[in-house]
Amino acid sequence: MGISHYLKEIGRGARGARALDRAQAADLFGQLLDGQLTDLEVGAFCLAMRIKGETVAEMCGFLDALQARTALVPAPPGGLPLVVLPSYNGARRLPVLTPLLALLLAREGLPVLLHGMRTEPRRTSASEVLQALGVPVSSSPGAIAPGSVVQVATAALHPGLARLLAVREVIGLRTPAHSVAKLASPCAGAALLVSSYTHAEYLELSCAVARERRMHLFISRGLEGEVVADPRRLSRHDGFVGGRPVLDAAQQPGTDQDVPGLPTDIGVAATARYTRAVLDGALPLPAPLARQLHHLLQLARHIQELPSHA
Repeated sequence: MGISHYLKEIGRGARGARALDRAQAADLFGQLLDGQLTDLEVGAFCLAMRIKGETVAEMCGFLDALQARTALVPAPPGGLPLVVLPSYNGARRLPVLTPLLALLLAREGLPVLLHGMRTEPRRTSASEVLQALGVPVSSSPGAIAPGSVVQVATAALHPGLARLLAVREVIGLRTPAHSVAKLASPCAGAALLVSSYTHAEYLELSCAVARERRMHLFISRGLEGEVVADPRRLSRHDGFVGGRPVLDAAQQPGTDQDVPGLPTDIGVAATARYTRAVLDGALPLPAPLARQLHHLLQLARHIQELPSHA
């Protein structure tokens, strides 16, 4: 085993590198997930891919490898999709509102899975806010009932993926593991994955992967890297059901700097208080989140109406 023959292909620089096919990418990423490689090989892979960039076939292969090694959440009953919310950024300048989106979706009767890792020490993570709101971290994501939120650490999905994500702490750069984590759907049945992008090329890559893998996907330019909408602006939304585009909501002009009740304190307690106030109706739900919720419920209905073999 080993990946030196793959590194020779992907490590030739931005112009000389050659892409792997889907099967090769799955084999390479599988070895990474299984912990079979040296730290030097892992670092070489991460830097080579950072320079070259992932192709659609490579990303599909990486996801194939993860899917084959992940303990999948059982399919929800009644054809409901499991809504999957990756959370890997946390709060920077604004409160992290991913927990609010999760609880809003659950209130509409959908089962919701949030997965992620602890963020940097100076940031507040979605996990910390959910715990403050009474949603503990589960050690293993079993069946998730409609109308409930379950959160798990990335290591509970696959420890190898968590190890790869932690490489960023050493090299200071995002790695393909971050893209994989944001496109993973760890469910044995239908899953509606909610993803986000910062750069336009990642939107193009994600949409192409959704088509190739026939995914149910909602993707938008989220809040500081999180999948929840920015409460200050109406961003572009794209949605896929079975890999087919069914939603294309354009970005609306303007930015609202005055969001009622939105705290300037991004800490756990302040964010949890704001989340409770919105859920209880004491504060209004920001229009961008209401729009995102509406589109997600539309996609969930589309998925539920699919034939059982789709």
